[in-house]
Amino acid sequence: MTSRSEQARRPVQERASELREALARHNYLYYVLDRPEITDAEYDAMFNELVGIERKHPALASADSPTQRVGAPPLAAFAAVRHRTPMLSLANAFAEEEVRAFDRRVREGVESEDIDYAVEPKFDGLAVSLVYRKGVFVQGATRGDGTTGEDVTQNLRTVRSIPLRIDTHAAGGELEVRGEVLMFNADFEALNARQQAGGEKAFVNPRNAAAGSLRQLDSHVTARRSLRFFAYAAEHEGRMPWKTHDEMLEQLVALGFPVCAERTVVPGIDAALAYYHDIGARRRALPYAIDGVVYKVN
Repeated sequence: MTSRSEQARRPVQERASELREALARHNYLYYVLDRPEITDAEYDAMFNELVGIERKHPALASADSPTQRVGAPPLAAFAAVRHRTPMLSLANAFAEEEVRAFDRRVREGVESEDIDYAVEPKFDGLAVSLVYRKGVFVQGATRGDGTTGEDVTQNLRTVRSIPLRIDTHAAGGELEVRGEVLMFNADFEALNARQQAGGEKAFVNPRNAAAGSLRQLDSHVTARRSLRFFAYAAEHEGRMPWKTHDEMLEQLVALGFPVCAERTVVPGIDAALAYYHDIGARRRALPYAIDGVVYKVN
């Protein structure tokens, strides 16, 4: 049998659940798809209602609640996180001959002349790892030295384009998503204007601003900065549920992760080089800073 207090709490639990789902959906529409369906005032009303419920009923608060995006109590220091698999650096190529040499090594390595390359801009931001357990975001870390990074979970929870909960049917077990935290050019200019108006030092560039914002011990500061996230890789516990890099990115999109719209798959190195020149021509029109392109065997 259930007590009267339990029966009275059910409608509150249901309303809290409704609000969390609605706020998560509107976060996705606004920060990932850029297609808001409600006004800021309507969003704030739902958010404040959820805050009120969680304050009155602390047991209903959860790590994946949208209310966690506003920041948490300051940390004394960041804990170290050892990556499950190393977050390796990319190999650089600065001339067409070096790119063609890479392609030759690939074709020799797989013993095939038909190679499809997944190509995408190289974001000028900060690489991070996100770990989801049973569909809930439980840990986020910087790349660090590639083997060990810093635990910036609290700060990453404030980045509104990062889902705090994903579909457990599509991603059961543990899923690690890797990607880039960055600041769009317009948001960088607005931040520097606020810094200067407040008599504070301006940031040098968007990457410097993103890195400084993410490594704040007080996540309330991070929450006030307009940081974005783009996913570009994933590892799934057990057997990988995808066969190509492009399939992996499409699954991340289906789970609600933002993935770069400028990505594509091209047949062979000539098409990959053409993509590089095309992105170069459009570089100044992109909303974010890049420092090249990335080629991956699809």
